[in-house]
Amino acid sequence: MLSLTKLVTFGMLYAVCAFAAQNQLQQINNFGSNPTNVRMYLYRPTGVVANPALIVAMHYCTGTAQAYFSGTHGGCWDVHTNATLKHDAGGDSLAIASAVRYAITSYGVDKTRVFATGSSSGAMMTNVLMGAYPDLFAAGSAFSGVPYACFAWCRYVEQRVCWWHQVLVCSAMDLVRSGYPGYAGTRPKVQIWHGTSDTTLNYRNHAEGIKQWTNVFGYPSTPVTTQNNSPLNGYTRETYGPSFQAIRAQGVSHNLPTQERDALTWFGINK
Repeated sequence: MLSLTKLVTFGMLYAVCAFAAQNQLQQINNFGSNPTNVRMYLYRPTGVVANPALIVAMHYCTGTAQAYFSGTHGGCWDVHTNATLKHDAGGDSLAIASAVRYAITSYGVDKTRVFATGSSSGAMMTNVLMGAYPDLFAAGSAFSGVPYACFAWCRYVEQRVCWWHQVLVCSAMDLVRSGYPGYAGTRPKVQIWHGTSDTTLNYRNHAEGIKQWTNVFGYPSTPVTTQNNSPLNGYTRETYGPSFQAIRAQGVSHNLPTQERDALTWFGINK
């Protein structure tokens, strides 16, 4: 597990976790380009297999590396600046990319099995990483987020306006491809989750995310398959193609429980 924490000037913490879990985190210094002063912590489980997969798991607002690591709560990820939205341009996303590259070179991580997941602000960063670093990640699973680059349009707008209204224009622009212009490789698989009763990040974000990612993958706007009560009662799983799924949770708020087993299945990891 790799855990990254950033203390910003207004006293909020940013964090990211990677690998699976144990009890101790060891700080690692000098892991690469780190323009936003992220602090990196390492967890490497005993008996780890050779060339392991790597999961980058990003917390919600008010989370910390240690709290998220232990399964419990800071600040929000930078998901709106030009730097973080562009490949190797800077911001929090570059710090995460540097940590991933460090793990690949230093710990033998299988570079074809690097994944990202997160809730709320962490889900937003999951979308950012899928767009800005498609060369590093194989798949992502985002719980209660917004489309890629949505918050870039809200830097000078009161945030609730963005949460409730700005989402209507996000998917209309070719934003994901702008994250890494000229990238012609395989795009990472994307899975998005949202509760229909979310009053923090409006459920309309889910529909806009579907528009955005079906456009990126060239999939039809209607699902190929629809599964009711999957993975839980009241959840509906819509699959638009092999690389994109959208799951809505009827009546569930912003605190949508992370579905760990489902995400691992999406990543192709057997627990």
